Amino acid sequence: MADGDKIRILIVDDIADTRDNLAKLIGFEPDMEVAGTADGGQAAVNMAKKERPNVILMDINMPDMDGITATEIISNTVPDAPIIMMSVQGEQDYLRRSMLAGAREFLVKPFSADELINAIRHVHELEKVKRARYAQVAPQAPAPGGPVAAAPVARDTGQIIAFFSPKGGVGRTTIATNLAVALHQSTQKPVVLVDGSLPFGDIAVILNMSPKAKTIADLVGSFDNTDSDVLESVLVSHSTGIKVLLAPPTPESAELIKGEDIKRVLELLRERYAYIVVDTWPSYGEQVITMLDTSDVILTLMTLEITSLKNVRVFMEVAEKLGYDDNKLQLVANRNDSSGGIKASDVEASLGRKIPHTIVSDGRTLVLAVNRGVPFVISHRESQVAKDIFALAGKLAGAQEAASAATGAKAPARAGGMRLFAR
Repeated sequence: MADGDKIRILIVDDIADTRDNLAKLIGFEPDMEVAGTADGGQAAVNMAKKERPNVILMDINMPDMDGITATEIISNTVPDAPIIMMSVQGEQDYLRRSMLAGAREFLVKPFSADELINAIRHVHELEKVKRARYAQVAPQAPAPGGPVAAAPVARDTGQIIAFFSPKGGVGRTTIATNLAVALHQSTQKPVVLVDGSLPFGDIAVILNMSPKAKTIADLVGSFDNTDSDVLESVLVSHSTGIKVLLAPPTPESAELIKGEDIKRVLELLRERYAYIVVDTWPSYGEQVITMLDTSDVILTLMTLEITSLKNVRVFMEVAEKLGYDDNKLQLVANRNDSSGGIKASDVEASLGRKIPHTIVSDGRTLVLAVNRGVPFVISHRESQVAKDIFALAGKLAGAQEAASAATGAKAPARAGGMRLFAR
């Protein structure tokens, strides 16, 4: 392997023996090399700026400048060098402070060689994903004297709302399903729910739909010839009044669906539906990124926990490279009132972003609704969690109406809905 292809690692620890031992462990890996070592926080900051390492191993307790302070500085000045924090302290407070400062991983000493190497490879791969996506979507400068791109024009089409979470288990599918129903209930406009979690779709189970129902897999092989009428034939009507496009029945079927196929489907749905609610799954693959690119709003679901915060931070960095602004990417704090979580204000300060939408925790209501196959916005409409979903629906619908009104003031009114944020 060429030296230029190796993962270059900066080791920061005030104990010389620890630095040497880490260097030896890294030396056994053919795809890694030590870019340098530092015995303190200030030296780490200087070395990071000079060497631009791929990964930094940072001790938390050092005499001149502690690892948390150094991490905060490096995260702002060398953002493409992900940091793995190391400490003999395993307390939650150290973990919380490290993640708020910008660390990507946290290793508690003593840790094994496998734990170290796996952590290095993990954060490096995430950074590579960010760089690859940035290179793919980076805007090209127009040639001197060449035509200037026209400003985006709002269109009379439906609004695509995608749900994404970089970590599973945060309630994404349940919230997406109930939001789709709430949007239809509160606006009386046509709504379609798309199970974009292609390999793992659960919406059919949540809505108690027939296992023999048609799915997006029925379009495989004919996406290029699919029009609105053909697409309508594979949508399933639900008793709540919404239409549903179900995920394939098997993961093998999902692999046959390409990003361009998904984009075509979503754009066709725009023509007939005021709101298209899309559930996704935790992935940075082509299929999911295409759904996010095509969407007008990305509701990024998170819980107020360290692991969720860490993954949301990484996703926000990817989203910034993709050009998603604050209007497109909106944070949703689910189970916002759970005890033991991080304070919302701490999360907002760490991410530098407000959390505009919150949903309370109500496990009993959710379990009852899922077991009955009835959305809780129908079965438990007066519950606080249902009220929070209707409030979210109201914000999204209100923003769309405001966008339509603003456009209508400058141009003759046209029939149909309006995209919330024109691309």
